[in-house]
Amino acid sequence: MTPFELLEPASLKDAIALIDPDDPTVRPMAGGTALMLMMKAGVFAPTRLISLGKIGDALTRIETKDGALAIGAMTTLSKVEHSADVAKYAPVIVHTMKRLSNVRVRNVATIGGNLAHGDPHMDLPPVLIALGASVRTAATKGGRELMVEDLLTDYYETALERDELIASLRIPAQGKARAAYLKVTTGSADDWPALGVAVSLDMDGDKIKTARVVASAATPMAIRLKGAENVLTGKAVDDKTLKAAGDAACDEAEMVADVRGSAAYKRELLRIYIGRAVRAAQQADAKP
Repeated sequence: MTPFELLEPASLKDAIALIDPDDPTVRPMAGGTALMLMMKAGVFAPTRLISLGKIGDALTRIETKDGALAIGAMTTLSKVEHSADVAKYAPVIVHTMKRLSNVRVRNVATIGGNLAHGDPHMDLPPVLIALGASVRTAATKGGRELMVEDLLTDYYETALERDELIASLRIPAQGKARAAYLKVTTGSADDWPALGVAVSLDMDGDKIKTARVVASAATPMAIRLKGAENVLTGKAVDDKTLKAAGDAACDEAEMVADVRGSAAYKRELLRIYIGRAVRAAQQADAKP
């Protein structure tokens, strides 16, 4: 790696002030698990890194109110995984963490960094989109709130400005909704997925009242599949409905070929896994 300057501000305000929005070689750093790999591979050569590790516990808290969750951006994935509040109010996140990379990465990587990186292969973004989550940001000109589905804009791209940082993640109360996430890997269980599908269902008896369906990894970014959602809404969970939802998902989703499979292969995976994820969400328990 080329030499670089490392700064460790003590507050979020100071961190933002150190970022030069006109210099792409100046970058904030959370856990650094992805950034360090990019630097070692020569993909990114920073002149200055702004470490957020010493900002304090304000960004590492997990708080609840009426079933809603607020998670500081510097909270490690491991802390989220083992949080009793997350397990109670959003158990699908805990289930997802079991196959998200490995424990060494989860002990260092942060939930804010996971989202800000914009990697379409990440397991959490589709789950958070299915849960209707949003982020609160901090920036030179003031922060804003962004839905996670609006935060991710393209392949490794987000809506964040260069001097804008994620401060917290907010997950609304889920009520009686049940959610599930399924990933398809070509390697070990915790490998990068060839496809990820997250589904959240609000049932009215044996019919789906509302549905949120999200695909990732096979697509340029985690995206909601609103055509599939429309097919599912108001319908019972049966083979005919699930097939129609799978077909609708394949019609609207752009597939990306990579070392994990061709676009055609991933399209067929999506067709099948939409139905499996819907059934998994329907049968999900209240606790992990």
